[in-house]
Amino acid sequence: MIEQFFQIGENWIDKEEYLFQLIDAIVFLCFMVCVLYLFVFAVYSKRKSTYKYPTTMKKYRFAALFPAYGEDEVIIDSVKSFLQQDYPRELYDIIVIANQMRQETLDRLKSLSVKIIKMENPQSTKIEALKAAIRYIEEGKTKYDNVIILDADNIVKNNYIEKINDAIYAGCSAIQTHRVAKNRDSSIAVLDAVSEEINNSIFRKGHTRLGFSSALSGSGMAFEYGLFKNIIQGCNDIGEDKYMERKLLLQNIYIEYLEDVYTYDEKVRGKKDFYNQRQRWLATQFHNLLSGILQILGALIKGNWDYCDKLFQWMMPPRVLLLGFITLIAAILSPLDIIISIKWWFLLIWLGITFSVAVPDYLVDQKFRKAIASVPILFFLMFLNTFRIGKKHTFSHTKHSPNHEDSH
Repeated sequence: MIEQFFQIGENWIDKEEYLFQLIDAIVFLCFMVCVLYLFVFAVYSKRKSTYKYPTTMKKYRFAALFPAYGEDEVIIDSVKSFLQQDYPRELYDIIVIANQMRQETLDRLKSLSVKIIKMENPQSTKIEALKAAIRYIEEGKTKYDNVIILDADNIVKNNYIEKINDAIYAGCSAIQTHRVAKNRDSSIAVLDAVSEEINNSIFRKGHTRLGFSSALSGSGMAFEYGLFKNIIQGCNDIGEDKYMERKLLLQNIYIEYLEDVYTYDEKVRGKKDFYNQRQRWLATQFHNLLSGILQILGALIKGNWDYCDKLFQWMMPPRVLLLGFITLIAAILSPLDIIISIKWWFLLIWLGITFSVAVPDYLVDQKFRKAIASVPILFFLMFLNTFRIGKKHTFSHTKHSPNHEDSH
Protein backbone atom coordinates (compact mmCIF):
# COMPACT_ATOMS: atom_id res chain seq x y z
CA MET A 1 0.00 0.00 0.00
CA ILE A 2 2.80 2.43 0.94
CA GLU A 3 4.74 1.47 -2.19
CA GLN A 4 1.68 2.21 -4.35
CA PHE A 5 1.31 5.61 -2.68
CA PHE A 6 4.92 6.53 -3.47
CA GLN A 7 4.52 5.23 -7.02
CA ILE A 8 1.50 7.51 -7.52
CA GLY A 9 3.51 10.43 -6.12
CA GLU A 10 6.40 9.77 -8.48
CA ASN A 11 4.06 9.53 -11.46
CA TRP A 12 2.42 12.83 -10.46
CA ILE A 13 5.83 14.52 -10.22
CA ASP A 14 6.84 13.11 -13.61
CA LYS A 15 3.63 14.38 -15.19
CA GLU A 16 4.08 17.80 -13.58
CA GLU A 17 7.65 18.03 -14.85
CA TYR A 18 6.55 16.93 -18.32
CA LEU A 19 3.79 19.58 -18.34
CA PHE A 20 6.27 22.24 -17.22
CA GLN A 21 8.69 21.31 -20.01
CA LEU A 22 5.89 21.23 -22.58
CA ILE A 23 4.67 24.70 -21.62
CA ASP A 24 8.25 25.98 -21.64
CA ALA A 25 8.81 24.56 -25.12
CA ILE A 26 5.60 26.06 -26.53
CA VAL A 27 6.24 29.50 -25.04
CA PHE A 28 9.87 29.41 -26.18
CA LEU A 29 8.82 28.49 -29.73
CA CYS A 30 6.40 31.44 -29.86
CA PHE A 31 9.06 33.89 -28.69
CA MET A 32 11.70 32.37 -30.98
CA VAL A 33 9.47 32.82 -34.05
CA CYS A 34 9.03 36.50 -33.14
CA VAL A 35 12.79 37.00 -32.73
CA LEU A 36 13.52 35.14 -35.97
CA TYR A 37 11.03 37.32 -37.82
CA LEU A 38 12.62 40.52 -36.53
CA PHE A 39 16.14 39.21 -37.21
CA VAL A 40 15.48 38.31 -40.85
CA PHE A 41 14.07 41.74 -41.72
CA ALA A 42 16.76 43.53 -39.70
CA VAL A 43 19.46 41.74 -41.69
CA TYR A 44 17.78 42.51 -45.01
CA SER A 45 17.54 46.17 -44.06
CA LYS A 46 21.32 46.31 -44.50
CA ARG A 47 21.04 45.55 -48.21
CA LYS A 48 21.71 48.60 -50.34
CA SER A 49 19.01 49.79 -52.69
CA THR A 50 20.11 49.66 -56.31
CA TYR A 51 17.28 51.78 -57.66
CA LYS A 52 16.34 55.44 -57.31
CA TYR A 53 13.36 57.07 -58.90
CA PRO A 54 14.48 59.26 -61.81
CA THR A 55 13.62 62.94 -61.82
CA THR A 56 10.55 63.69 -63.89
CA MET A 57 9.41 66.85 -65.60
CA LYS A 58 5.79 65.98 -64.82
CA LYS A 59 4.53 67.97 -61.84
CA TYR A 60 1.46 66.85 -59.91
CA ARG A 61 -0.69 69.02 -57.66
CA PHE A 62 -0.47 68.29 -53.93
CA ALA A 63 -2.50 69.07 -50.84
CA ALA A 64 -0.45 68.93 -47.63
CA LEU A 65 -2.77 68.19 -44.70
CA PHE A 66 -1.77 69.23 -41.16
CA PRO A 67 -4.27 68.05 -38.51
CA ALA A 68 -3.54 70.33 -35.57
CA TYR A 69 -5.17 70.05 -32.13
CA GLY A 70 -3.94 72.82 -29.82
CA GLU A 71 -0.61 72.89 -31.68
CA ASP A 72 0.03 76.64 -31.43
CA GLU A 73 3.63 76.13 -30.30
CA VAL A 74 4.82 74.24 -33.37
CA ILE A 75 2.47 74.64 -36.32
CA ILE A 76 3.98 77.93 -37.56
CA ASP A 77 7.51 76.47 -37.77
CA SER A 78 6.21 73.34 -39.50
CA VAL A 79 4.31 75.34 -42.10
CA LYS A 80 7.27 77.65 -42.73
CA SER A 81 9.45 74.58 -43.19
CA PHE A 82 7.06 73.18 -45.77
CA LEU A 83 6.92 76.49 -47.62
CA GLN A 84 10.64 76.19 -48.42
CA GLN A 85 9.96 73.53 -51.07
CA ASP A 86 11.88 73.53 -54.35
CA TYR A 87 8.58 72.85 -56.07
CA PRO A 88 6.29 75.23 -57.95
CA ARG A 89 4.30 77.07 -55.28
CA GLU A 90 1.17 77.10 -57.42
CA LEU A 91 1.16 73.27 -57.42
CA TYR A 92 0.78 72.68 -53.70
CA ASP A 93 -1.47 73.99 -50.95
CA ILE A 94 -1.10 73.69 -47.20
CA ILE A 95 -4.34 72.89 -45.40
CA VAL A 96 -4.35 73.09 -41.59
CA ILE A 97 -7.29 71.41 -39.87
CA ALA A 98 -7.28 73.49 -36.70
CA ASN A 99 -8.97 72.51 -33.45
CA GLN A 100 -8.67 74.30 -30.09
CA MET A 101 -6.11 76.77 -31.46
CA ARG A 102 -5.67 80.47 -30.66
CA GLN A 103 -6.96 83.11 -33.06
CA GLU A 104 -3.51 84.69 -33.11
CA THR A 105 -2.08 81.45 -34.52
CA LEU A 106 -4.83 81.21 -37.13
CA ASP A 107 -4.15 84.81 -38.24
CA ARG A 108 -0.45 84.06 -38.67
CA LEU A 109 -1.27 80.98 -40.71
CA LYS A 110 -3.56 83.01 -42.95
CA SER A 111 -0.73 85.50 -43.53
CA LEU A 112 1.31 82.57 -44.88
CA SER A 113 -1.43 81.77 -47.42
CA VAL A 114 -2.46 78.63 -45.57
CA LYS A 115 -5.96 77.25 -46.04
CA ILE A 116 -7.63 76.72 -42.65
CA ILE A 117 -10.45 74.40 -41.64
CA LYS A 118 -11.76 75.19 -38.15
CA MET A 119 -13.10 72.39 -35.99
CA GLU A 120 -14.67 73.21 -32.65
CA ASN A 121 -15.37 69.80 -31.11
CA PRO A 122 -12.77 69.16 -28.35
CA GLN A 123 -13.58 65.43 -28.53
CA SER A 124 -12.72 65.12 -32.23
CA THR A 125 -10.11 62.70 -33.59
CA LYS A 126 -7.43 62.88 -36.26
CA ILE A 127 -9.61 60.79 -38.54
CA GLU A 128 -12.44 63.31 -38.23
CA ALA A 129 -9.96 66.07 -39.10
CA LEU A 130 -8.85 64.23 -42.23
CA LYS A 131 -12.46 63.62 -43.26
CA ALA A 132 -13.15 67.34 -42.78
CA ALA A 133 -10.23 68.07 -45.11
CA ILE A 134 -11.72 65.76 -47.77
CA ARG A 135 -15.08 67.53 -47.50
CA TYR A 136 -13.34 70.91 -47.81
CA ILE A 137 -11.46 69.81 -50.92
CA GLU A 138 -14.54 68.27 -52.53
CA GLU A 139 -16.54 71.45 -51.96
CA GLY A 140 -13.79 73.66 -53.38
CA LYS A 141 -12.73 74.40 -56.93
CA THR A 142 -9.13 73.21 -56.65
CA LYS A 143 -8.50 69.61 -57.64
CA TYR A 144 -5.53 67.70 -56.29
CA ASP A 145 -3.70 64.69 -57.65
CA ASN A 146 -2.16 63.64 -54.34
CA VAL A 147 -2.24 64.33 -50.62
CA ILE A 148 0.56 64.43 -48.06
CA ILE A 149 -0.27 63.78 -44.39
CA LEU A 150 1.92 65.45 -41.77
CA ASP A 151 1.70 66.02 -38.03
CA ALA A 152 1.68 69.59 -36.77
CA ASP A 153 5.22 69.27 -35.38
CA ASN A 154 6.78 67.73 -38.53
CA ILE A 155 9.67 69.42 -40.30
CA VAL A 156 10.75 68.53 -43.84
CA LYS A 157 13.53 69.42 -46.27
CA ASN A 158 13.12 71.51 -49.40
CA ASN A 159 13.19 68.54 -51.81
CA TYR A 160 10.38 66.72 -50.00
CA ILE A 161 7.59 67.14 -52.55
CA GLU A 162 9.99 66.79 -55.47
CA LYS A 163 11.09 63.30 -54.42
CA ILE A 164 7.56 62.18 -53.61
CA ASN A 165 6.46 63.49 -57.01
CA ASP A 166 9.15 61.40 -58.74
CA ALA A 167 7.98 58.24 -56.97
CA ILE A 168 4.34 58.90 -57.81
CA TYR A 169 5.19 59.45 -61.49
CA ALA A 170 6.96 56.06 -61.43
CA GLY A 171 3.71 54.40 -60.33
CA CYS A 172 3.61 54.59 -56.53
CA SER A 173 0.16 55.41 -55.14
CA ALA A 174 0.92 54.94 -51.42
CA ILE A 175 4.16 56.16 -49.83
CA GLN A 176 5.77 56.29 -46.41
CA THR A 177 8.73 58.61 -45.95
CA HIS A 178 11.60 58.10 -43.51
CA ARG A 179 10.39 59.49 -40.19
CA VAL A 180 13.13 60.33 -37.69
CA ALA A 181 13.32 62.14 -34.37
CA LYS A 182 14.00 65.86 -34.29
CA ASN A 183 14.56 65.87 -30.51
CA ARG A 184 16.49 63.64 -28.10
CA ASP A 185 16.21 65.81 -25.01
CA SER A 186 15.15 63.19 -22.45
CA SER A 187 15.79 59.50 -21.84
CA ILE A 188 12.28 58.67 -23.07
CA ALA A 189 12.78 60.74 -26.23
CA VAL A 190 16.13 59.03 -26.89
CA LEU A 191 14.58 55.56 -26.60
CA ASP A 192 11.58 56.66 -28.67
CA ALA A 193 13.98 57.83 -31.40
CA VAL A 194 15.72 54.44 -31.30
CA SER A 195 12.39 52.63 -31.47
CA GLU A 196 11.37 54.70 -34.50
CA GLU A 197 14.54 53.76 -36.36
CA ILE A 198 14.16 50.08 -35.45
CA ASN A 199 10.68 50.28 -36.97
CA ASN A 200 12.18 51.91 -40.06
CA SER A 201 14.82 49.20 -40.41
CA ILE A 202 12.58 46.18 -39.82
CA PHE A 203 9.05 47.12 -40.89
CA ARG A 204 9.92 49.50 -43.71
CA LYS A 205 13.40 49.18 -45.17
CA GLY A 206 13.79 45.46 -44.46
CA HIS A 207 10.31 44.70 -45.74
CA THR A 208 10.68 46.58 -49.01
CA ARG A 209 14.07 44.93 -49.59
CA LEU A 210 12.27 41.57 -49.50
CA GLY A 211 9.41 42.73 -51.71
CA PHE A 212 6.85 43.38 -48.96
CA SER A 213 5.05 46.66 -48.38
CA SER A 214 6.31 49.24 -45.95
CA ALA A 215 4.42 49.91 -42.75
CA LEU A 216 2.75 53.31 -42.39
CA SER A 217 3.65 55.51 -39.41
CA GLY A 218 0.80 58.03 -39.18
CA SER A 219 2.67 61.01 -40.64
CA GLY A 220 5.07 61.61 -43.49
CA MET A 221 2.66 59.68 -45.73
CA ALA A 222 1.57 60.43 -49.31
CA PHE A 223 -1.29 58.97 -51.32
CA GLU A 224 -3.01 59.35 -54.65
CA TYR A 225 -5.93 61.61 -53.79
CA GLY A 226 -8.79 59.40 -55.00
CA LEU A 227 -7.34 56.39 -53.21
CA PHE A 228 -6.97 58.31 -49.95
CA LYS A 229 -10.48 59.76 -50.18
CA ASN A 230 -12.10 56.37 -50.73
CA ILE A 231 -10.25 54.62 -47.90
CA ILE A 232 -10.39 57.30 -45.21
CA GLN A 233 -14.15 57.71 -45.60
CA GLY A 234 -14.64 54.21 -44.21
CA CYS A 235 -12.43 54.73 -41.18
CA ASN A 236 -14.42 55.37 -38.00
CA ASP A 237 -11.94 54.74 -35.20
CA ILE A 238 -8.56 55.92 -33.93
CA GLY A 239 -5.52 54.71 -35.87
CA GLU A 240 -5.94 55.76 -39.48
CA ASP A 241 -2.49 54.45 -40.43
CA LYS A 242 -3.24 50.86 -39.39
CA TYR A 243 -6.69 51.02 -40.98
CA MET A 244 -5.25 52.33 -44.24
CA GLU A 245 -2.54 49.67 -44.23
CA ARG A 246 -5.15 46.95 -43.90
CA LYS A 247 -7.36 48.35 -46.66
CA LEU A 248 -4.46 49.01 -49.04
CA LEU A 249 -2.98 45.55 -48.62
CA LEU A 250 -6.37 43.89 -49.03
CA GLN A 251 -6.49 45.57 -52.45
CA ASN A 252 -2.92 44.45 -53.22
CA ILE A 253 -1.76 48.07 -53.32
CA TYR A 254 1.95 48.29 -52.56
CA ILE A 255 3.18 50.81 -49.98
CA GLU A 256 6.56 52.23 -50.97
CA TYR A 257 9.20 53.42 -48.51
CA LEU A 258 11.31 56.45 -49.43
CA GLU A 259 14.25 56.10 -47.08
CA ASP A 260 16.05 59.20 -48.39
CA VAL A 261 13.02 61.49 -47.86
CA TYR A 262 13.03 62.57 -44.21
CA THR A 263 10.16 63.66 -42.00
CA TYR A 264 11.45 65.06 -38.69
CA ASP A 265 9.03 64.18 -35.93
CA GLU A 266 8.94 65.26 -32.30
CA LYS A 267 9.25 62.42 -29.78
CA VAL A 268 7.53 62.10 -26.42
CA ARG A 269 9.61 63.20 -23.43
CA GLY A 270 7.84 61.99 -20.31
CA LYS A 271 6.76 58.61 -18.97
CA LYS A 272 3.09 59.61 -18.84
CA ASP A 273 3.09 60.73 -22.48
CA PHE A 274 4.82 57.49 -23.49
CA TYR A 275 2.32 55.47 -21.45
CA ASN A 276 -0.72 57.09 -23.08
CA GLN A 277 0.71 57.15 -26.59
CA ARG A 278 1.68 53.46 -26.54
CA GLN A 279 -1.66 52.47 -25.10
CA ARG A 280 -3.35 54.18 -28.02
CA TRP A 281 -1.04 52.45 -30.51
CA LEU A 282 -1.51 49.06 -28.84
CA ALA A 283 -5.30 49.44 -28.87
CA THR A 284 -5.21 50.43 -32.55
CA GLN A 285 -3.06 47.43 -33.43
CA PHE A 286 -5.31 45.03 -31.52
CA HIS A 287 -8.50 46.50 -33.01
CA ASN A 288 -7.20 46.22 -36.58
CA LEU A 289 -5.96 42.70 -35.96
CA LEU A 290 -9.44 41.63 -34.84
CA SER A 291 -11.04 43.46 -37.76
CA GLY A 292 -8.66 41.99 -40.30
CA ILE A 293 -8.29 38.40 -39.12
CA LEU A 294 -11.54 37.36 -40.84
CA GLN A 295 -9.94 38.04 -44.24
CA ILE A 296 -6.89 35.86 -43.55
CA LEU A 297 -8.27 32.74 -45.29
CA GLY A 298 -9.12 34.65 -48.45
CA ALA A 299 -5.69 36.30 -48.42
CA LEU A 300 -3.98 32.90 -48.11
CA ILE A 301 -6.02 31.46 -50.98
CA LYS A 302 -5.20 34.45 -53.20
CA GLY A 303 -1.52 34.42 -52.18
CA ASN A 304 -1.74 37.91 -50.68
CA TRP A 305 1.36 37.45 -48.53
CA ASP A 306 1.65 41.17 -47.86
CA TYR A 307 -1.65 41.09 -45.99
CA CYS A 308 -0.77 37.87 -44.14
CA ASP A 309 2.55 39.37 -43.10
CA LYS A 310 0.81 42.46 -41.75
CA LEU A 311 -1.54 40.40 -39.58
CA PHE A 312 1.41 38.43 -38.23
CA GLN A 313 3.12 41.72 -37.32
CA TRP A 314 0.07 42.77 -35.33
CA MET A 315 0.00 39.43 -33.52
CA MET A 316 3.50 39.98 -32.19
CA PRO A 317 4.01 41.66 -28.80
CA PRO A 318 5.69 45.09 -28.78
CA ARG A 319 9.48 44.79 -28.75
CA VAL A 320 9.92 46.17 -25.24
CA LEU A 321 7.53 43.47 -23.95
CA LEU A 322 9.36 40.84 -25.96
CA LEU A 323 12.67 41.96 -24.46
CA GLY A 324 11.26 42.19 -20.95
CA PHE A 325 9.50 38.83 -20.91
CA ILE A 326 12.47 36.93 -22.36
CA THR A 327 14.72 38.50 -19.73
CA LEU A 328 12.28 37.71 -16.92
CA ILE A 329 11.75 34.10 -18.00
CA ALA A 330 15.49 33.49 -18.34
CA ALA A 331 16.14 34.99 -14.90
CA ILE A 332 13.33 33.03 -13.22
CA LEU A 333 14.30 29.70 -14.81
CA SER A 334 18.02 29.98 -14.01
CA PRO A 335 17.75 28.97 -10.31
CA LEU A 336 15.02 26.41 -11.08
CA ASP A 337 16.64 24.61 -14.00
CA ILE A 338 19.83 26.03 -15.45
CA ILE A 339 19.75 23.67 -18.44
CA ILE A 340 16.29 24.82 -19.53
CA SER A 341 17.19 28.47 -18.96
CA ILE A 342 20.22 28.38 -21.30
CA LYS A 343 18.12 28.52 -24.45
CA TRP A 344 16.31 31.59 -23.09
CA TRP A 345 19.61 33.38 -22.49
CA PHE A 346 20.67 32.56 -26.05
CA LEU A 347 17.33 33.92 -27.31
CA LEU A 348 17.93 37.13 -25.36
CA ILE A 349 21.38 37.50 -26.92
CA TRP A 350 19.88 36.86 -30.37
CA LEU A 351 17.29 39.58 -29.79
CA GLY A 352 20.04 41.95 -28.67
CA ILE A 353 21.97 41.23 -31.87
CA THR A 354 18.82 41.91 -33.87
CA PHE A 355 18.38 45.31 -32.25
CA SER A 356 22.05 46.17 -32.76
CA VAL A 357 21.68 45.43 -36.48
CA ALA A 358 18.50 47.51 -36.76
CA VAL A 359 19.67 50.60 -34.85
CA PRO A 360 21.67 53.06 -37.01
CA ASP A 361 25.10 54.07 -35.73
CA TYR A 362 24.25 57.75 -35.31
CA LEU A 363 21.90 56.93 -32.42
CA VAL A 364 24.41 54.87 -30.46
CA ASP A 365 26.03 57.54 -28.32
CA GLN A 366 26.35 58.65 -24.71
CA LYS A 367 22.71 59.71 -24.58
CA PHE A 368 21.61 56.25 -25.66
CA ARG A 369 23.85 54.46 -23.17
CA LYS A 370 22.46 56.64 -20.39
CA ALA A 371 18.85 56.11 -21.51
CA ILE A 372 19.09 52.30 -21.45
CA ALA A 373 18.49 52.43 -17.69
CA SER A 374 14.90 53.51 -18.43
CA VAL A 375 14.06 50.35 -20.43
CA PRO A 376 12.69 48.41 -17.39
CA ILE A 377 10.32 51.32 -16.68
CA LEU A 378 9.06 51.27 -20.26
CA PHE A 379 8.55 47.51 -20.03
CA PHE A 380 6.42 47.98 -16.91
CA LEU A 381 4.36 50.77 -18.55
CA MET A 382 3.77 48.67 -21.67
CA PHE A 383 2.77 45.71 -19.52
CA LEU A 384 0.18 47.88 -17.78
CA ASN A 385 -1.07 49.03 -21.18
CA THR A 386 -2.07 45.47 -22.08
CA PHE A 387 -4.87 45.89 -19.54
CA ARG A 388 -6.03 49.19 -21.09
CA ILE A 389 -6.49 48.10 -24.71
CA GLY A 390 -10.22 48.80 -24.73
CA LYS A 391 -9.94 52.40 -23.51
CA LYS A 392 -11.33 55.04 -25.91
CA HIS A 393 -9.28 58.06 -26.96
CA THR A 394 -9.78 61.42 -28.59
CA PHE A 395 -7.23 63.53 -30.47
CA SER A 396 -3.83 63.33 -28.82
CA HIS A 397 -0.67 65.27 -29.45
CA THR A 398 2.91 65.38 -28.21
CA LYS A 399 3.82 67.95 -25.58
CA HIS A 400 6.38 70.30 -27.05
CA SER A 401 9.56 71.97 -25.95
CA PRO A 402 10.58 75.39 -27.26
CA ASN A 403 14.02 74.11 -28.27
CA HIS A 404 14.66 71.22 -30.60
CA GLU A 405 17.72 69.50 -31.92
CA ASP A 406 17.93 67.63 -35.17
CA SER A 407 19.03 64.09 -34.45
CA HIS A 408 19.95 63.23 -38.00
